[in-house]
Amino acid sequence: MKRLLTLLLLLAAVSLSGCGYNTIQTQDEQTKAAWSEVVNQYQRRADLIPNLVATVKGFAQQEKDVLLGVTNARAKVGSIQATPDLLNNPEAFAKFQQAQGELTSALSRLLVVTENYPQLKSDQNFRDLQAQLESTENRIAVARQRYIKAVQEYNVTVRQFPVNLTAMMFGYKAKPNFTVENEASIAKPPAVDFSNPAPAQPQSQPPAPK
Repeated sequence: MKRLLTLLLLLAAVSLSGCGYNTIQTQDEQTKAAWSEVVNQYQRRADLIPNLVATVKGFAQQEKDVLLGVTNARAKVGSIQATPDLLNNPEAFAKFQQAQGELTSALSRLLVVTENYPQLKSDQNFRDLQAQLESTENRIAVARQRYIKAVQEYNVTVRQFPVNLTAMMFGYKAKPNFTVENEASIAKPPAVDFSNPAPAQPQSQPPAPK
C-alpha cells in the first residue's frame, strides 16, 4: 500500500512539474517579491513627506493649499493596504496607482512653489530632503520596472497552453500591471533641481544701417 501511495505521489509530482505548476509558483513568488520592493520604495517616499512639508511650511506658511494637498494625498496613499492580495484585485490595484499618481502630482506642485522662496532653497535641511526625494524617485522607477517585467513573465506563463489549464485548475489568474497611461503620469519623478537658471544670453543686435 505504501509503495502504491509513493508511486501515485511521484506521478502527481511529475505531472504537476510537466504542466507548469512549479513555474507558476516560482513566477508568482517573483511578482510578490517585486511588488514588496515597489511598496517599500513608495513608503520611503511617504516617510519623507512630513519633514518636507514641515520644512516648507517654516518658510512658506502662506502656501496652505499646496501643503494641504500633499498632506491629503499622503493620507490617501496610507489608507490603502498594499498587500500581495492587492495583486489579484485589478480594481484595488487601480486605486493604488491613482493614489500614488495623485501624490506625485501634489509633490510636483509643492516643489514648483518652493522656487519662489530663495531662503528655503538654500536651507540645508531642505537640500538634504531634496537629495533623498530624488534618490527615492529613482528607486521607485527601478522597482516599478522590475515589477512590470515580473508580472509580464507571469501573465504570459498562465495564459500559454497547456500551462493555462493548470492555472485555471488551481485558480491562478493574470495579475494587473501598471498601465501605459499611468506610467506616463507617474513615471516622471518630480523636478527637484533647485539650481538657479542660467542667465539668458543677450540677443545679437542687427548691424546699424550705414
